[in-house]
Amino acid sequence: MGTLILAVTSLLLYSVGTALQALQFRGRFHSNLTVTTVIGVLALISHGLMITQNLYNDGGFDFSFFKSSVLISWLVVALLVGLNLRKPVQNLFLGAYPLAALTIILALITHTPSRLVPGDSYGMLSHIALSVTAYSLFTLAALQAILLHIQNRQLKHNYNSLLVRNLPPLQTMESLLFELVWTGVVVLVLAIATGALFVEDLFAQDLAHKTVFSLLSLAVFVALLIGRYTKGWRGMTASRWTLAGCALLMLAFYGSKFVLELLFQRGG
Repeated sequence: MGTLILAVTSLLLYSVGTALQALQFRGRFHSNLTVTTVIGVLALISHGLMITQNLYNDGGFDFSFFKSSVLISWLVVALLVGLNLRKPVQNLFLGAYPLAALTIILALITHTPSRLVPGDSYGMLSHIALSVTAYSLFTLAALQAILLHIQNRQLKHNYNSLLVRNLPPLQTMESLLFELVWTGVVVLVLAIATGALFVEDLFAQDLAHKTVFSLLSLAVFVALLIGRYTKGWRGMTASRWTLAGCALLMLAFYGSKFVLELLFQRGG
């Protein structure tokens, strides 16, 4: 099946999923767990097939800017579909589906130099897999932190908006956020550890930016968790620290890729 057909199919499914979630959010449609899961799984299948056709190239895996983004967005949706089976995270689809659709569109209409990793570089591939998983988890944490921030702000002003009525209780929202942060921190530590083992020089010219910002983001998340259990940080404070850590992590990943691939057109 051609890449364009798979892309259009994925975009159609993500659009349908977003529309149904929006209608449910406004109280005009009741989408049960089965419908949500089926749409998500079908979108993941077509999205995943598109990735398999584009990621493997010339005996290696191409992790260039937009192809990496498509992979991360796929994993974000996959994690969310799985979480939705046991956690009240359905509102996050309103952010995850459009994000996935945007990465697919950008991958279709843009081109950057290839960043190939040989297929037999298992150590490097394990580092990349852990890194992509960490980025995906913290993308979900960022979406959750944004909702938590808005919810806190509106509750403090006694504003009973549609958003507040649709979100789970504040304590549940905070619990979900810290579960995502905890899991993300564990995976990020493993990603950094495998990088130290399998990358020849983490502070080489092309990697120094990524390494420094990854370590800074890890420090922010660890400080958040310490603050949570020693000072009871929650609500607005938790959401701000989460967003700060996620911003640093996105700079680590996308900052260096943007400069090298989009500005200087350098592959590797």
